[in-house]
Amino acid sequence: MGTNMKTNLFFFLIAYSCTAFAQDGAVGKYKVLLNAPRQTIWGLGVEIQNDAIGSGNIGLPDKVVAVPNNLVAQERKRFYKELLKGFRYCRLAMGLYFRGLDSTRSRIVERYPNQLQDLKEMMQQSGMEGLAMEYWSPAPYWKSTNSYIGGTIRSTDTVFLNQFGDALADDIRYLQKSGLKISMWGLQNEAPHKNLNGQSYSHCWYEPAAYHKAFKAVAPKVRKMAPEALIMVDAWDGHLGAIGKLVQSDATALSYVDAWVLHRIGQNSNTVIADSAEWKENTNGKYVYQNEFEYFTGTSDTLFVNTAQSVMNWLTFANSPTWFWLHALKPTYNAEASGYSLGFWRPEDDNNFTKFTGIKKGHWDFNHPNFNALAGFLKYMPWNSVRYHVEEDVIRTDNRIMAFKTPNGKLVLVLTNRSGKPFTFTVATGINSRFKGYRFTPQQRNVPLKQKPGTKLVNTLTDLSVEFWVQQ
Repeated sequence: MGTNMKTNLFFFLIAYSCTAFAQDGAVGKYKVLLNAPRQTIWGLGVEIQNDAIGSGNIGLPDKVVAVPNNLVAQERKRFYKELLKGFRYCRLAMGLYFRGLDSTRSRIVERYPNQLQDLKEMMQQSGMEGLAMEYWSPAPYWKSTNSYIGGTIRSTDTVFLNQFGDALADDIRYLQKSGLKISMWGLQNEAPHKNLNGQSYSHCWYEPAAYHKAFKAVAPKVRKMAPEALIMVDAWDGHLGAIGKLVQSDATALSYVDAWVLHRIGQNSNTVIADSAEWKENTNGKYVYQNEFEYFTGTSDTLFVNTAQSVMNWLTFANSPTWFWLHALKPTYNAEASGYSLGFWRPEDDNNFTKFTGIKKGHWDFNHPNFNALAGFLKYMPWNSVRYHVEEDVIRTDNRIMAFKTPNGKLVLVLTNRSGKPFTFTVATGINSRFKGYRFTPQQRNVPLKQKPGTKLVNTLTDLSVEFWVQQ
């Protein structure tokens, strides 16, 4: 979610020049090492706006502005089939986009009729595996403000935290009873940031010591309630920040951590290469990945390639098993929609047809540069594909390459170009086979290309393009 600090961070990083890596030259040489498998790539994740938030992230309106709820029947089906298909995880913002309350204001339940049924339908018909359940705020009963907005938890004594843990376990049980699987769980989104208390959307701030105590009390109850769920810390700075380091210092708390989660929102993909060595240090054998990526300045054709390269660089240089975009769809009247979403939908109360003129009420359309950047991964990188190392003559930040094998053993190469001119990849694939290419651009998806022999694949990409070459 946007803050001034994040916006400043974005502008700094997007301007960052990674001078350690060569940029010139129109030809690159590469070798796929089929004897050097790397991590299993679980699949990608995306967040769902399942309730209302004010434009510019201001306020929590009572009206129901939510997907899939606001979509007419045929548009729901198209949404599931054309946009969500291929994603594995749905990030569910507890206390924000799922924020109804029971009579005690201590448990989170659905806020409007059929909200749970909508989620279940979406998960089943899209084929997504499960929810990445993460709190923007616990229920108001547990807060110093007695509100979803602002504050921190109101106590860290043993009795309180034991009751708090029971309540969060009940939130899991409530979703599970409706047939929803919990694949991931997080105590708090961006917990270190007290300055988010000035925002008028849901948030809870934790001092490192408070987070540590709460996590240690709650995590065992989460593990018992959802034993298959991956438990993450801390959805901002992972193991690099004060919260992560305090959790690391406690062997009992650390035993419940499955992954360290970072937010490096909207950053230039170059910085993943530059910073990933630090991210991979002192992890205690836990996974490292990011679970929120968006742009605060809106989308663009150039950012199309940056998004694709962000996926590739996190997987290649940080050895991440997954990668998350922020929102699947955003309302047509939300100011932040262009940079935050993969698509737009028009709610019933949006009568301003001077914007997004082609989208009728209850209908949606793609945010092409953002979605097109991910579409190839969703189509050609099945869950549990395995990445293979690629030797590069020069690590070029504007021309990236990634290789993986699908679960059925087919080799796939991903190539990008944002150098401002054509660029030729010469790739020794190690396989005597043919490859079929598919091109993605800011405005086009899945354009078929002629087959090429694959022992030595020679292929030239136009500027601002991403291509997938699939073994036949």
